[in-house]
Amino acid sequence: MDLTTKYLGLTLNTPLVVSASPISEDINNIRKMEDAGAGAVVLFSIFEEQFSLEQRELFYHTTAGTHSFAEAQTYFPEPAEYRTGPEEYLNLIRKAKEAVKMPVIASLNGATPGGWTKYAKQFQDAGADAVELNVYYIPTNMDETGEKVEQTYIDILKQVKDSVSIPVAIKLSPFFSNMANMAKKLDEAGADALVIFNRFYQPDIDLEALEVKPHIHLSHSNANRLPMRWIAILKNRIKADLAATSGIHTGYDVLKMLMVGANVAMLTSSLLKNGIYHLADVKNEIVEWMTKHEYESVQQMIGSMCQENVADPSSFERAQYMKALSGFQF
Repeated sequence: MDLTTKYLGLTLNTPLVVSASPISEDINNIRKMEDAGAGAVVLFSIFEEQFSLEQRELFYHTTAGTHSFAEAQTYFPEPAEYRTGPEEYLNLIRKAKEAVKMPVIASLNGATPGGWTKYAKQFQDAGADAVELNVYYIPTNMDETGEKVEQTYIDILKQVKDSVSIPVAIKLSPFFSNMANMAKKLDEAGADALVIFNRFYQPDIDLEALEVKPHIHLSHSNANRLPMRWIAILKNRIKADLAATSGIHTGYDVLKMLMVGANVAMLTSSLLKNGIYHLADVKNEIVEWMTKHEYESVQQMIGSMCQENVADPSSFERAQYMKALSGFQF
C-alpha cells in the first residue's frame, strides 16, 4: 500500500499533515506526530507583532535604569521572562529538523511587507522545508475595495517568493467575491500551494463581565464541505498544490478530500480532542478502506472525484440545491 503523496515539491510518507497549532510547540509532540503517521507538520503560527513586541520589551528592560545608582541590581529581567525576538521559533525549527525526518513547515502571520520577507528568510535559513503564509486579514475600512484587499494577498505572496527559494503555501479564507479568480491570481503569482480554508475564530461577549472575549470552537466533520467543494472546482485548473483543512477528523474525511483533488489533508481539532495518536487511527481507516476497494496508492484516487471527473459537474457548484431541499423530511 503506497500512501506517499507530493506536496510543495516534497515527498510525504502519508497525506496527513498536522496543521498549525500550539501542539507543535513541544518537540516531543512533533516526534509523536511522525510516529503516529503524520507526513509533515506545520509549526504553530508566529505573528510578526509578537516579534516586534518582544523586541521592544527587551530594549526597554535592558535600557531602563541606565542612569540609576550602581547598587540597583534588578533592572534586567530574568531570561525566562522574555524572548529575544524570533530566536525561540527559529530554534524550534532547528530542533524539529534534527528530531524528525518528515518535512517541517514554518507558519508566518505577518503585518508589514518587510516583516513577511524578513522572517520568511530567517525560517529558510533555520532549515524549514517550506513556509505557510497564514494571512489572517479582516478588512474593516469601508473605503477599501475588494480589489485592493485581493492585491494585498498577492503582494505579500510575491514579496515572500522573491525572498526565499523554499516552497511557499498561502492559507486562505473563503471570503472572496470570486474564489476561483483569486486562486488563479495567486497561482499566477507563484503560490506553490493553496491551503483551503482558514478558520477565523469569532469573538463572544461575557454578559456578566461585559467584555469581549475570544472563543475557540473546534471544527467538526461537516465543516469540510466548503473546502471539499472548492478543491473539487480548482483541481487541474491551477498548477498549485491543494491542501484541505477544516473538518478533517476521520480517515473517511481524508479520503473524500483526496478524491476531490487535495494533495494532503490537514488536521488539528481532532488531535486536540483525541490526542496525537489519533493520527494512527485515521491512517488505519484510510488503509482499510483502500484495501477493501482495491486501491494500491493514494495517487490513484487524488482528483478522481474532482469537478471535471464526475458525471454532473454542476453538483459541486449548486450542490443540487433543489434536490437537497426537496429530499429533506421533518
